[in-house]
Amino acid sequence: MHAIPDYNDAVEREAGLGAIPSDELLDGVLVHTARGWRAETVEHGHLAVIQIRQSKRPATIIRLNFVLAHGDGLLMPQHGITTDQASQLQPARRVKSERNMAKRQSKAKPTWEEVKAELASFDRAALLAVLQDLYAASEGNRAFLHARFGLGQDPLQAYKKIIDRWLWPDVFRGEETSVSRAKRAISDYRKASGDPEGLAELMVYYCEQAAGFCRDVDHQDAAYRDALVRMFEQALRTATDAVKSETVRNCLLGTLDQVRSIGRELGYGIGDDMDVLFAEFVSSSRRRVIHGNR
Repeated sequence: MHAIPDYNDAVEREAGLGAIPSDELLDGVLVHTARGWRAETVEHGHLAVIQIRQSKRPATIIRLNFVLAHGDGLLMPQHGITTDQASQLQPARRVKSERNMAKRQSKAKPTWEEVKAELASFDRAALLAVLQDLYAASEGNRAFLHARFGLGQDPLQAYKKIIDRWLWPDVFRGEETSVSRAKRAISDYRKASGDPEGLAELMVYYCEQAAGFCRDVDHQDAAYRDALVRMFEQALRTATDAVKSETVRNCLLGTLDQVRSIGRELGYGIGDDMDVLFAEFVSSSRRRVIHGNR
Protein backbone atom coordinates (compact mmCIF):
# COMPACT_ATOMS: atom_id res chain seq x y z
CA MET A 1 0.00 0.00 0.00
CA HIS A 2 1.39 3.43 -0.98
CA ALA A 3 0.53 6.72 0.71
CA ILE A 4 -1.50 9.15 -1.41
CA PRO A 5 0.24 12.55 -1.65
CA ASP A 6 -1.64 15.36 0.02
CA TYR A 7 -2.12 18.51 -2.04
CA ASN A 8 -2.15 20.84 0.93
CA ASP A 9 0.90 19.92 3.00
CA ALA A 10 4.50 20.99 2.48
CA VAL A 11 5.94 17.47 2.33
CA GLU A 12 8.23 15.78 -0.11
CA ARG A 13 6.30 13.35 -2.28
CA GLU A 14 6.44 11.45 -5.53
CA ALA A 15 5.81 13.44 -8.71
CA GLY A 16 4.88 11.98 -12.01
CA LEU A 17 6.21 12.70 -15.49
CA GLY A 18 9.21 14.65 -14.18
CA ALA A 19 7.09 17.57 -12.97
CA ILE A 20 8.03 19.68 -9.99
CA PRO A 21 5.94 18.73 -6.94
CA SER A 22 3.14 21.05 -5.89
CA ASP A 23 5.14 22.27 -2.86
CA GLU A 24 8.88 21.71 -2.36
CA LEU A 25 11.22 22.50 0.51
CA LEU A 26 14.34 23.89 -1.14
CA ASP A 27 17.19 24.71 1.23
CA GLY A 28 14.64 24.83 4.04
CA VAL A 29 12.45 27.41 2.17
CA LEU A 30 8.93 26.60 1.00
CA VAL A 31 8.59 27.35 -2.72
CA HIS A 32 5.39 26.92 -4.73
CA THR A 33 5.65 25.70 -8.28
CA ALA A 34 5.11 28.21 -11.04
CA ARG A 35 1.45 28.61 -11.86
CA GLY A 36 -0.93 31.10 -13.45
CA TRP A 37 -1.30 34.16 -11.22
CA ARG A 38 -4.80 35.15 -10.26
CA ALA A 39 -6.30 38.50 -11.28
CA GLU A 40 -6.00 39.79 -7.71
CA THR A 41 -2.22 39.58 -7.89
CA VAL A 42 -2.08 41.69 -11.01
CA GLU A 43 -4.60 44.12 -9.61
CA HIS A 44 -2.97 44.90 -6.30
CA GLY A 45 0.79 44.48 -6.47
CA HIS A 46 4.02 44.17 -8.45
CA LEU A 47 5.46 40.81 -9.48
CA ALA A 48 8.97 40.31 -8.13
CA VAL A 49 11.84 38.06 -9.24
CA ILE A 50 11.14 34.42 -8.49
CA GLN A 51 13.93 31.85 -8.74
CA ILE A 52 13.52 28.17 -8.01
CA ARG A 53 16.89 26.79 -6.96
CA GLN A 54 18.36 23.34 -7.41
CA SER A 55 17.01 20.63 -5.13
CA LYS A 56 17.34 16.90 -4.97
CA ARG A 57 15.21 16.70 -8.10
CA PRO A 58 16.00 18.76 -11.20
CA ALA A 59 13.99 21.97 -11.10
CA THR A 60 13.11 24.58 -13.68
CA ILE A 61 14.49 28.10 -13.17
CA ILE A 62 11.90 30.73 -13.92
CA ARG A 63 12.73 34.46 -13.89
CA LEU A 64 9.92 37.00 -14.07
CA ASN A 65 11.51 40.39 -14.49
CA PHE A 66 8.61 42.64 -15.37
CA VAL A 67 6.14 44.87 -13.58
CA LEU A 68 2.62 45.79 -14.40
CA ALA A 69 2.25 49.57 -14.54
CA HIS A 70 -1.05 51.26 -13.87
CA GLY A 71 -0.39 54.29 -16.05
CA ASP A 72 -3.46 56.34 -16.82
CA GLY A 73 -5.67 53.60 -15.40
CA LEU A 74 -4.48 50.88 -17.87
CA LEU A 75 -2.72 47.63 -17.02
CA MET A 76 0.39 47.54 -19.25
CA PRO A 77 3.27 45.09 -19.01
CA GLN A 78 6.64 46.83 -19.17
CA HIS A 79 9.35 44.23 -19.74
CA GLY A 80 12.84 44.98 -18.56
CA ILE A 81 11.82 47.68 -16.01
CA THR A 82 12.80 47.09 -12.45
CA THR A 83 10.67 47.96 -9.44
CA ASP A 84 12.92 50.93 -8.59
CA GLN A 85 12.66 52.29 -12.13
CA ALA A 86 8.90 51.92 -12.09
CA SER A 87 8.65 53.80 -8.80
CA GLN A 88 10.68 56.65 -10.32
CA LEU A 89 8.14 56.93 -13.15
CA GLN A 90 5.22 57.42 -10.78
CA PRO A 91 5.84 61.17 -10.00
CA ALA A 92 5.97 61.96 -13.73
CA ARG A 93 2.71 60.15 -14.34
CA ARG A 94 1.15 61.92 -11.35
CA VAL A 95 2.15 65.35 -12.70
CA LYS A 96 0.73 64.47 -16.11
CA SER A 97 -2.52 63.28 -14.55
CA GLU A 98 -2.84 66.49 -12.50
CA ARG A 99 -2.29 68.59 -15.63
CA ASN A 100 -5.00 66.70 -17.50
CA MET A 101 -7.37 67.16 -14.56
CA ALA A 102 -6.66 70.91 -14.48
CA LYS A 103 -7.50 71.15 -18.18
CA ARG A 104 -10.78 69.33 -17.66
CA GLN A 105 -11.70 71.57 -14.73
CA SER A 106 -10.94 74.73 -16.72
CA LYS A 107 -13.38 73.57 -19.40
CA ALA A 108 -16.01 72.55 -16.85
CA LYS A 109 -17.04 76.17 -16.18
CA PRO A 110 -17.67 77.87 -19.52
CA THR A 111 -18.54 81.57 -19.54
CA TRP A 112 -21.07 83.62 -21.47
CA GLU A 113 -18.23 84.97 -23.63
CA GLU A 114 -17.47 81.44 -24.81
CA VAL A 115 -21.14 80.78 -25.54
CA LYS A 116 -21.44 84.09 -27.41
CA ALA A 117 -18.39 83.24 -29.49
CA GLU A 118 -20.03 79.95 -30.52
CA LEU A 119 -23.33 81.64 -31.37
CA ALA A 120 -21.60 84.30 -33.50
CA SER A 121 -21.18 81.78 -36.31
CA PHE A 122 -24.84 80.71 -36.28
CA ASP A 123 -27.26 81.88 -38.94
CA ARG A 124 -30.89 82.75 -38.27
CA ALA A 125 -32.14 79.19 -38.70
CA ALA A 126 -29.51 77.77 -36.36
CA LEU A 127 -30.30 80.36 -33.69
CA LEU A 128 -34.00 79.60 -33.92
CA ALA A 129 -33.23 75.90 -33.55
CA VAL A 130 -31.28 76.59 -30.35
CA LEU A 131 -34.13 78.71 -28.96
CA GLN A 132 -36.61 75.98 -29.83
CA ASP A 133 -34.53 73.42 -27.92
CA LEU A 134 -34.31 75.75 -24.92
CA TYR A 135 -38.06 76.35 -25.06
CA ALA A 136 -38.74 72.62 -24.95
CA ALA A 137 -36.12 71.92 -22.27
CA SER A 138 -37.97 73.21 -19.19
CA GLU A 139 -41.09 74.96 -17.96
CA GLY A 140 -38.93 77.74 -16.52
CA ASN A 141 -37.55 78.53 -19.97
CA ARG A 142 -41.04 78.66 -21.42
CA ALA A 143 -42.24 80.99 -18.64
CA PHE A 144 -39.21 83.22 -19.25
CA LEU A 145 -39.89 83.58 -22.97
CA HIS A 146 -43.63 84.08 -22.45
CA ALA A 147 -42.94 86.86 -19.96
CA ARG A 148 -40.22 88.43 -22.12
CA PHE A 149 -42.53 88.73 -25.13
CA GLY A 150 -45.78 89.20 -23.20
CA LEU A 151 -47.36 86.06 -24.63
CA GLY A 152 -50.49 84.38 -23.35
CA GLN A 153 -53.45 85.72 -21.45
CA ASP A 154 -51.51 85.87 -18.17
CA PRO A 155 -47.69 85.60 -18.36
CA LEU A 156 -47.60 85.86 -14.56
CA GLN A 157 -49.52 82.62 -14.05
CA ALA A 158 -46.45 80.36 -14.20
CA TYR A 159 -44.69 82.45 -11.54
CA LYS A 160 -47.77 82.61 -9.34
CA LYS A 161 -47.97 78.83 -9.50
CA ILE A 162 -44.45 78.58 -8.08
CA ILE A 163 -45.20 81.10 -5.32
CA ASP A 164 -48.38 79.27 -4.40
CA ARG A 165 -46.56 75.91 -4.23
CA TRP A 166 -43.84 77.10 -1.85
CA LEU A 167 -45.87 79.48 0.32
CA TRP A 168 -49.07 77.47 0.63
CA PRO A 169 -48.06 73.79 0.40
CA ASP A 170 -50.31 70.82 1.00
CA VAL A 171 -49.44 70.04 4.61
CA PHE A 172 -51.51 66.86 4.57
CA ARG A 173 -49.19 65.45 1.90
CA GLY A 174 -46.10 66.42 3.87
CA GLU A 175 -45.09 69.29 1.59
CA GLU A 176 -42.88 72.02 3.06
CA THR A 177 -42.62 75.77 2.62
CA SER A 178 -39.67 77.54 1.01
CA VAL A 179 -39.39 81.32 1.23
CA SER A 180 -36.27 81.36 -0.96
CA ARG A 181 -37.93 79.49 -3.84
CA ALA A 182 -41.00 81.69 -3.69
CA LYS A 183 -38.82 84.79 -3.83
CA ARG A 184 -36.79 83.30 -6.66
CA ALA A 185 -39.94 83.22 -8.81
CA ILE A 186 -40.24 86.99 -8.41
CA SER A 187 -36.55 87.43 -9.19
CA ASP A 188 -36.88 85.26 -12.31
CA TYR A 189 -39.77 87.37 -13.54
CA ARG A 190 -37.74 90.53 -12.98
CA LYS A 191 -35.01 89.10 -15.22
CA ALA A 192 -37.48 87.93 -17.84
CA SER A 193 -39.58 91.08 -18.10
CA GLY A 194 -39.01 93.65 -15.39
CA ASP A 195 -42.46 95.14 -15.98
CA PRO A 196 -43.21 97.20 -12.82
CA GLU A 197 -46.90 96.37 -12.78
CA GLY A 198 -46.27 92.64 -13.15
CA LEU A 199 -43.53 92.75 -10.53
CA ALA A 200 -45.76 94.59 -8.05
CA GLU A 201 -48.59 92.12 -8.71
CA LEU A 202 -46.33 89.16 -7.92
CA MET A 203 -45.17 90.81 -4.69
CA VAL A 204 -48.74 91.48 -3.62
CA TYR A 205 -49.68 87.90 -4.49
CA TYR A 206 -46.78 86.69 -2.32
CA CYS A 207 -48.20 88.67 0.62
CA GLU A 208 -51.70 87.32 0.04
CA GLN A 209 -50.55 83.71 0.01
CA ALA A 210 -48.20 84.01 2.97
CA ALA A 211 -50.71 85.83 5.18
CA GLY A 212 -53.52 83.43 4.25
CA PHE A 213 -51.38 80.37 4.97
CA CYS A 214 -50.32 81.69 8.39
CA ARG A 215 -53.93 82.33 9.32
CA ASP A 216 -55.48 79.15 7.96
CA VAL A 217 -52.96 76.61 9.28
CA ASP A 218 -51.61 78.66 12.21
CA HIS A 219 -48.10 78.62 10.75
CA GLN A 220 -45.67 79.60 13.51
CA ASP A 221 -42.35 79.82 11.62
CA ALA A 222 -40.67 83.09 12.61
CA ALA A 223 -38.52 83.35 9.47
CA TYR A 224 -41.61 82.84 7.31
CA ARG A 225 -43.49 85.65 9.13
CA ASP A 226 -40.52 88.01 8.97
CA ALA A 227 -40.22 87.41 5.23
CA LEU A 228 -43.90 88.30 4.88
CA VAL A 229 -43.39 91.70 6.53
CA ARG A 230 -40.33 92.44 4.36
CA MET A 231 -42.20 91.52 1.18
CA PHE A 232 -45.13 93.67 2.33
CA GLU A 233 -42.75 96.64 2.48
CA GLN A 234 -41.30 95.89 -0.98
CA ALA A 235 -44.77 95.55 -2.46
CA LEU A 236 -45.81 98.93 -1.03
CA ARG A 237 -42.68 100.63 -2.38
CA THR A 238 -43.03 99.10 -5.85
CA ALA A 239 -46.75 99.84 -6.10
CA THR A 240 -46.43 103.47 -5.00
CA ASP A 241 -43.19 104.36 -6.80
CA ALA A 242 -43.04 102.27 -9.98
CA VAL A 243 -46.63 101.62 -11.08
CA LYS A 244 -47.78 104.42 -13.34
CA SER A 245 -51.42 103.53 -13.73
CA GLU A 246 -53.49 105.06 -10.94
CA THR A 247 -56.16 102.38 -11.32
CA VAL A 248 -53.66 99.51 -11.08
CA ARG A 249 -51.89 101.17 -8.16
CA ASN A 250 -55.07 101.63 -6.14
CA CYS A 251 -56.10 98.02 -6.84
CA LEU A 252 -52.74 96.70 -5.58
CA LEU A 253 -52.81 98.92 -2.50
CA GLY A 254 -56.36 97.80 -1.75
CA THR A 255 -55.20 94.17 -1.73
CA LEU A 256 -52.30 95.06 0.57
CA ASP A 257 -54.74 96.79 2.90
CA GLN A 258 -56.64 93.48 3.16
CA VAL A 259 -53.35 91.68 3.88
CA ARG A 260 -52.78 94.20 6.65
CA SER A 261 -56.11 93.25 8.21
CA ILE A 262 -55.08 89.57 8.19
CA GLY A 263 -51.78 90.57 9.74
CA ARG A 264 -53.56 91.94 12.78
CA GLU A 265 -55.03 88.47 13.36
CA LEU A 266 -51.66 86.76 13.33
CA GLY A 267 -50.22 88.39 16.43
CA TYR A 268 -46.45 88.68 17.06
CA GLY A 269 -46.65 92.39 16.16
CA ILE A 270 -47.13 91.61 12.45
CA GLY A 271 -50.22 93.80 12.16
CA ASP A 272 -48.50 96.69 13.97
CA ASP A 273 -45.50 96.54 11.62
CA MET A 274 -47.79 96.53 8.60
CA ASP A 275 -49.77 99.49 9.92
CA VAL A 276 -46.58 101.53 10.27
CA LEU A 277 -45.38 100.61 6.78
CA PHE A 278 -48.77 101.30 5.19
CA ALA A 279 -48.95 104.76 6.78
CA GLU A 280 -45.40 105.48 5.56
CA PHE A 281 -46.05 104.70 1.90
CA VAL A 282 -49.73 105.52 1.51
CA SER A 283 -50.99 109.01 2.14
CA SER A 284 -54.17 109.63 4.07
CA SER A 285 -55.93 110.96 0.98
CA ARG A 286 -55.04 107.84 -0.99
CA ARG A 287 -56.17 105.63 1.88
CA ARG A 288 -59.59 107.28 1.67
CA VAL A 289 -59.72 106.52 -2.07
CA ILE A 290 -58.71 102.92 -1.43
CA HIS A 291 -61.31 102.43 1.24
CA GLY A 292 -63.91 104.09 -0.97
CA ASN A 293 -63.21 101.58 -3.76
CA ARG A 294 -63.63 98.58 -1.50
